[in-house]
Amino acid sequence: MFQVLSSSRIVVFSLAGVFLSLTACGGGGGSSSSDAVASLADLQFESGVFPDADNFKSACQNPRSGVSSVTGVAFDDREGSVLEENFWLRSWTNDTYFWYDEVVDLDPSLFTTPQYFDLLKTNEITPSGKDKDEFHFSVPTDEWEALSQTGISVNYGVQFAVISGTTPREIRVAFTEPNAFADLANVERGDTILAVDGVDVNDNTQAGINTLNAGLAPSDIGESHDFVFRKVDGTITSVTLTAGTVTLTSVQEVNTFTTDAGNVGYFLFNDHIATSETELVDAFRDLESQGVDDLVLDLRYNGGGFLAIASQVAYMIAGSEATESQTFEQLRFNDKHPSINPVTGRLNDPVPFFDESLGFSVSPGQPLPTLNLDRVFVLTTSSTCSASESIINGLRGIGVEVVQIGSTSCGKPFGFYATDNCGTTYFSVQFQSVNALGFGDYADGFAPQGSTSVGSVILPGCVVEDDFSVALGNPEENMLAMALDYQVTGQCSATSAQSQNAKASSPNTGDSQLIKTIWQENRIIRNSQSFEF
Repeated sequence: MFQVLSSSRIVVFSLAGVFLSLTACGGGGGSSSSDAVASLADLQFESGVFPDADNFKSACQNPRSGVSSVTGVAFDDREGSVLEENFWLRSWTNDTYFWYDEVVDLDPSLFTTPQYFDLLKTNEITPSGKDKDEFHFSVPTDEWEALSQTGISVNYGVQFAVISGTTPREIRVAFTEPNAFADLANVERGDTILAVDGVDVNDNTQAGINTLNAGLAPSDIGESHDFVFRKVDGTITSVTLTAGTVTLTSVQEVNTFTTDAGNVGYFLFNDHIATSETELVDAFRDLESQGVDDLVLDLRYNGGGFLAIASQVAYMIAGSEATESQTFEQLRFNDKHPSINPVTGRLNDPVPFFDESLGFSVSPGQPLPTLNLDRVFVLTTSSTCSASESIINGLRGIGVEVVQIGSTSCGKPFGFYATDNCGTTYFSVQFQSVNALGFGDYADGFAPQGSTSVGSVILPGCVVEDDFSVALGNPEENMLAMALDYQVTGQCSATSAQSQNAKASSPNTGDSQLIKTIWQENRIIRNSQSFEF
């Protein structure tokens, strides 16, 4: 299990039951040689020589049988070995990885499969000093399918936000899932964790950190942990939270506000998962019926997910006239594949603005509602990533004005196809996305006007800190209030300038990182016939 907290820094954020310890196996793709391997005894490592990945596909040390309980698709595993799993990873990486020529070619017989996958990425760094590839991960296939297809995960139904991972630590409740255990236990947005299972949140012993991590990210149904919270009003409360299967509600707080400049629609959108298709269609249909003049799309906690969902959102904002025959995103693969998608084997056609349901959770082929807007207000934080940034970039590519309210987004113009082999689903960067204007260079994120972020793409808007003292969707919450004010006046109020110093002066504001699964913070294409592009 990876730690959520350490004594010195945050290592990685994981949500109940989907721990990203780079567990093994893979799946998919071809490579540079078609020479078949006669037998395991003939399988020898030769540096720079990469047999076709299909030679090793589904050759597993522990093959599965039967069908997936989530998708109903039969497993095609066969008897194999760790070495064959590693050779598949090696050839698949060399063929499809975006920075394949920066991967050190190591003997696959010297490592376990989790160790080997961890090494199959670039070691280069960006000019700012961060890892060039921060996005390399894998998850057990059954957990990936359960969460991404059904929205079900094992947790309390609460989303924690880490404002400070080093002492003095600050971990707060960002939101709760409706009618989940935490919601029913009166755990609310803004609650601050003081202790878990009797361990103070600032405990720096390894035993204390282990206890905190176990409580923040439970792994089993029925697992209980005792929390002490400080409420926004300063009162202290003790709550026992019990993990269970929770269905995520991706779209919340759908509302319309009337201002001097017209009707403004609003909703909170948290995850690009399959179930969100239904929720998004319902939200846009509701706002369409109310004839809204503007939209505030709250993406502050949306780390990404399925790219096709992002395309649908962008279409429902802009409408048919603005998006007709336009590109939402164009995928760019490595230089081995200038025109053919190496995963699907098809021409690398642009990802369009999808104008109908795709069958994620709505019957395919249903026309989508539209607002026909030429401007959208987007609420962002550093937890706004990948597929969420695609909405911003895709709309800008067709001339829709994006007004950014909040803080700098995370900066992930890269993505991957979820690829299963032997019970593990791999996510290894396979493409960079660009919009209709050919732009995709926002590795340092999008930032609102007035931001001091280095290297970011500056958009019109206002710098505003996340306000944990007020419920999401409340027009008095700082970010939403600023968007509504800007919608009327066309400029930032004094609150924007003040908010740049708000984190230091108030415990109820700040930017944060969410404790979410890493796959929810990326741009993903589902590799199935219905969703290939």
